[in-house]
Amino acid sequence: MGSKTGRIMLIVCVLFSLSIGGLFARGEAEGVKYPDRPVTIIVPWGAGGGTDTITRIFAIGFEKELGVPVNVVNRTGGNGIVGHEAIVSARPDGYTIGMATSEITYFKTLGLGEITPDDFDLISRIALIPAGVTVRADSDYENLDEFLAAIRSEPKNTFSSSGSGLGGPWHMAIAGLVKAAGMAPDKVQWIPSQGGAPALQDMLAGGISMFTGSPVEAKALMEAGEVRTLAIMSEKRSPAFPNVPTVKEASGLDWTLENWFGLVLPKGVPAEVRSIIIEKARAAQQYPEVQDALAQRGITPVWDGPEGFTSFASSFTETAAALLTELGIAK
Repeated sequence: MGSKTGRIMLIVCVLFSLSIGGLFARGEAEGVKYPDRPVTIIVPWGAGGGTDTITRIFAIGFEKELGVPVNVVNRTGGNGIVGHEAIVSARPDGYTIGMATSEITYFKTLGLGEITPDDFDLISRIALIPAGVTVRADSDYENLDEFLAAIRSEPKNTFSSSGSGLGGPWHMAIAGLVKAAGMAPDKVQWIPSQGGAPALQDMLAGGISMFTGSPVEAKALMEAGEVRTLAIMSEKRSPAFPNVPTVKEASGLDWTLENWFGLVLPKGVPAEVRSIIIEKARAAQQYPEVQDALAQRGITPVWDGPEGFTSFASSFTETAAALLTELGIAK
């Protein structure tokens, strides 16, 4: 009898141990200990660029919130496709995060790839960089109204702009602006470039009429008195350029174009881990050192959360598709 009782007690103890072990295992699976190792943020663009700068500033606060190292890794190539695909295909455990850019809303429209916002778990936009209309300091046009009037009065392609590749955000910036002013979106000739720096140098040399990228990229030339920004394509004036009016202030046109940068996850991250990431990311984005570092560079900090980001991405996708179709470059 005693032997039987002993066996029963042994079985009870084993079952109890398995139960407790299962609870601990389940707790680990549900992310109770998340994070317990470094976290990686994939940047689909090169080191030193706008996306990289924003991500590294954000990572300062995010690392403090998570309590583990946050590594920023640049995965470049394919006009942003390579890095964005790396985010989509990453293991959904919360240890690989991405900083997506506006290109995810029109890769498919331009025929560059099949990636769309639906392929990601959208967490929140982190920052915005508005477009502007920048001309040489010796330009005849003192304000945006004068400049738009001149564009309207001359034949198509008389004026030209640059700042990004064909169909990129700065291309859409000028296309949307002239459309808002009652002209055809392709009234201004677009000259593709590898970025803001070469476009600005081309403008200074007289090769193009204007630069419609971010005034942030033109700031050094602005301070040197070589260029002037007539207007900025945002809802409000930028603290970094307090004397530059918005398009609405300058001309009454209701047009904005802000290149945006958003925190995303591969789909399938456990709900508990996802909640921690959202909570920590929101807190990190609010750190004064993060907010100030962005604002000083003319970058607008923003947090719209999963629902806001999803709604915005859907709307932006439609706007981009319409503009790119009117420009004749949609596939």
